[in-house]
Amino acid sequence: MFQFLSVLCGIAAAIVMVPGIIPLLGWLQWLVLVLVVIGSFFGSFCEKKIGLTINLVVGVVAVLRLFLGGGGF
Repeated sequence: MFQFLSVLCGIAAAIVMVPGIIPLLGWLQWLVLVLVVIGSFFGSFCEKKIGLTINLVVGVVAVLRLFLGGGGF
């Protein structure tokens, strides 16, 4: 069950991240980071770490976008 929730949070975060890459929509990356933290929490309790991996990759891209964009605000 936790694996499913982790993958679901990771996919939802990836979907929200795509429009957040567009200039002036960088504030969406903060929502992505919240979803990534929730997904990583669920993924840390699973035997298979695919959900955790998805969340970490999406989180790194979101943090990089925030860093390059000056915080998104």
